[in-house]
Amino acid sequence: MNLDFSKYTDGLMPVIVQDSTTQKVLMLGFMNEVAFKQTQNEGKVTFYSRSKQRLWTKGETSSNFLLVKEILIDCDNDTLLIKAEPTGPVCHSGADTCFNETNNSFSLNKLENIIADRKNNPNDTSYTSSLFGKGINKIAQKVGEEAVELVIESKDEDGDKFLNEAADLIFHYLVLLQAKNFSLKEVETILGERHK
Repeated sequence: MNLDFSKYTDGLMPVIVQDSTTQKVLMLGFMNEVAFKQTQNEGKVTFYSRSKQRLWTKGETSSNFLLVKEILIDCDNDTLLIKAEPTGPVCHSGADTCFNETNNSFSLNKLENIIADRKNNPNDTSYTSSLFGKGINKIAQKVGEEAVELVIESKDEDGDKFLNEAADLIFHYLVLLQAKNFSLKEVETILGERHK
């Protein structure tokens, strides 16, 4: 990455931070070379605060960090786009974004993260954790059962039942992916390659 901090007299490059899952723009900040290197090394977004006149890691007091997932540079090498996972509200006001937008939309990626957490941090009251506890054969069996139930519902006219069975199948499929140590992104990559 060939960044040109010299384009700015103060050496501060604008940085747009975007949620890596929802694609919502979270905030705008500024980085100098030191802040950029610290962001790369620590995996947490660190800015140069113009008001504090020092490096400032987002979340250093609130623990609402921005965990770096990807860093992109624009075509002129003078603006950064950081795709990050927020660990809490981003704005100092308590809002999800600095543009007063909500950032809590549900997605399959979010569900996948919840399922991974249930696998890595088992909970006695969690259905998902209990599936992992029963092993791969039981998980695979559940995927098969849900697929059959979806096929049966597809032959009827009850849209609600059909959609609920589709949701059950997708959920159990995501559990199976986690059990096999694969991700939805890997499946998306294969589908993308087939689409070419």
